[in-house]
Amino acid sequence: MSMSTSVNTSMSVLIVDDEPGMRSFLSKAMLKKFAFVETASTIAEAELLRSQGHFDVLIVDIRLPDRSGIEWHEALDDTDRQSDIIFMTGYADMDVAIKALRAGASDFIMKPFHLEQMMTAVDRCIEKRLLKRENFMLKRELSHGQSSTIIGSSDAINEVKQVIERVAPTNAVVLIEGESGTGKELVARQLHQLSGRTGPFVPVNCGAIAPELLASELFGHIAGSFTGAKTSREGLFNFASGGTIFLDEIGEMPMNMQTALLRVLEQRAIRPVGSEKEVNIDVRVVAATNRLLVEEVESGHFRRDLYYRLNVLNILIPPLRARPEDVVELTHHFTVQISKDLGIKPVLWSHEDLQVLKQHEWPGNIRELKNMIERCILLGKPPAEYWKKSATTETIENSGYPLDWTLKAVEKEHVTKVVDAHEGNKSAAARDLGVSRKTLDRKYKDWLGHTSDEQEEG
Repeated sequence: MSMSTSVNTSMSVLIVDDEPGMRSFLSKAMLKKFAFVETASTIAEAELLRSQGHFDVLIVDIRLPDRSGIEWHEALDDTDRQSDIIFMTGYADMDVAIKALRAGASDFIMKPFHLEQMMTAVDRCIEKRLLKRENFMLKRELSHGQSSTIIGSSDAINEVKQVIERVAPTNAVVLIEGESGTGKELVARQLHQLSGRTGPFVPVNCGAIAPELLASELFGHIAGSFTGAKTSREGLFNFASGGTIFLDEIGEMPMNMQTALLRVLEQRAIRPVGSEKEVNIDVRVVAATNRLLVEEVESGHFRRDLYYRLNVLNILIPPLRARPEDVVELTHHFTVQISKDLGIKPVLWSHEDLQVLKQHEWPGNIRELKNMIERCILLGKPPAEYWKKSATTETIENSGYPLDWTLKAVEKEHVTKVVDAHEGNKSAAARDLGVSRKTLDRKYKDWLGHTSDEQEEG
């Protein structure tokens, strides 16, 4: 295995050895790998340091003055496995080595050792930590189910694409502005994809996280820093190391967090909640808002200095009504995508359907268009028919539904609207509907079966 030579700006190591010479020797060596290196001579000192900040790797001598490294249960019994542990010993005892590995050690090294041997063990730990972060972000990516393809060929959207290509290779902060549903996250993903940055893309909805938990979510926390913080935890800025963090709905961020974010942007370092230590970061920040931040600044709801710091590069996404020529292309894209997700053949919309879609104002923009296409496919109603309301129908509607609809059609329409309101989160929709997620999935499967049958008959 080839050893990496670059310093990982988001990783930290704690060396625990009662020999000053060994602590000094390893500390100098580890500065080539880690941005933050600490040392301790006893388990008590080490545990105090651990309570003040997070460490990715622990290099621990087994024989220490106060107790054996193998008896350091606080670190070994950490169920979240916040640290990888490398044990060292000058006593050739195979039973001790086996006991150390069983206790949860990542590696076991005999003293005296060659530095290359230690560095190889450290590299394995770093790779394991990075893989864990990548897996975490991959799960987030899959749960979001987002692509990074911007659909449309209108002059308005082509201009946005050109700006993205121009600013993506830089490391500058970018502020994306646009109405809800215009595709701000899509633009942020495209910025990341074209940036050349090797780390992950980490999306964060600032308005969806409780204000009191936002600092912990972004910067992490140490054990005992607040009620319920039983173990230390890395923040999303850590997981975004080498990549891009996307702060959506930045206008919803509380004032105290705005101050903290400004400090992060200026110092390129984060401080976990409850810690006195700062951790250097290599993360590009992209922010987005559907509010006019200038007005928020004037009203005193957003820090003026943070606004200027965020607004280094600005991308304004036009609403869908300003680019009606893209509606047909988007409709075809969503029809194929949704049909594939539902496991049915793509629907072919008529010219009348497409004209109806082009003429709509789309106050909810692209998100509204996508939800509309999904409802039409699920209900088996083309857009033109879905929106067609005769004078008779308008006079007999009951709570928004025509009286000639079947109970199943009303149920299907209501359920899809609730799911839409939760932006596709069926678990949240099921709670609002008073049913289990399993029941909701069963209904979708039943509707899908009927939709497929109807299409085959047609």
